[in-house]
Amino acid sequence: MPPISRRRFLKISLLSALGTTTAGVAGFAYAFEVEPVHVDVVQREVLLPRLHPTFDGYRLVQFSDIHMGTGMTQEQLNRIVDLVNAQQPDTIAITGDFVTGGNMSVLKPMLVEPLRRLTAKDLKVAVLGNHDHWTDATAVRQVLAESELTELNNAVITLRRDEAALHVTGVDDFWEAKARLEAVLEQLPEDGAAVLLAHEPDFADISAATGRFDLQISGHSHGGQVRLPFINKPLILPLHGEKYPLGQYQVGGMIQYTNRGVGTIYPAVRFNCRPEITVFTLRAAPTQG
Repeated sequence: MPPISRRRFLKISLLSALGTTTAGVAGFAYAFEVEPVHVDVVQREVLLPRLHPTFDGYRLVQFSDIHMGTGMTQEQLNRIVDLVNAQQPDTIAITGDFVTGGNMSVLKPMLVEPLRRLTAKDLKVAVLGNHDHWTDATAVRQVLAESELTELNNAVITLRRDEAALHVTGVDDFWEAKARLEAVLEQLPEDGAAVLLAHEPDFADISAATGRFDLQISGHSHGGQVRLPFINKPLILPLHGEKYPLGQYQVGGMIQYTNRGVGTIYPAVRFNCRPEITVFTLRAAPTQG
């Protein structure tokens, strides 16, 4: 018997889960039509020991995995942008997979028009994901440029307020062997808290081992898209997204957070795994009296 494809496995698993927990057609329609557009705005306070008190309360808003071309529409992306802007972000971070695949001449304007409307006090940054490379990395980079997003392609941006520093860093895609963490470390000053954008969450084992990053934010896994009821477990996860599939983890001295993404791969369904915008409020360690 030939091996089952990831797409077919996910679809079969979804149907099985729905069959035991919902009423047939209604549950099937929910997974295809309702939950994929029911965005969850998740609020997280994260304590970063190296964060200078000057940056206490800093708002970093993350979303990920737009996947234009598989279910995502320009109208839905516009709604997501409105939700992001409503959080009054200091920095906006997008952690890859802007597209799934297809004709970039068609997909490009569907991305640029909404993304250009993103507003942040300081930065609008992004990294590429595996699907961006598999489709057309050059074209996706043109999307970022036209959307006024800064790509953190193995790069560092340092925000300074007087003598205080906060570093926003990023690596290119790990799955495609484009991540150059050593280049990031060479650019990274010794003082100040450092946030790392990395598309694949399991990269955390590598970044945390350096001892230099306080927070890694990732996407890639979509939280599994379908999570089994009651046990709340993702049915299937991609390579490099299996160890830290969703939510917050402590990896050594670093916090790892995996956003569930706002889009989907085939099949374009979500069940018990809503799309997510994450609002991080960065907190400094309490000062001694």
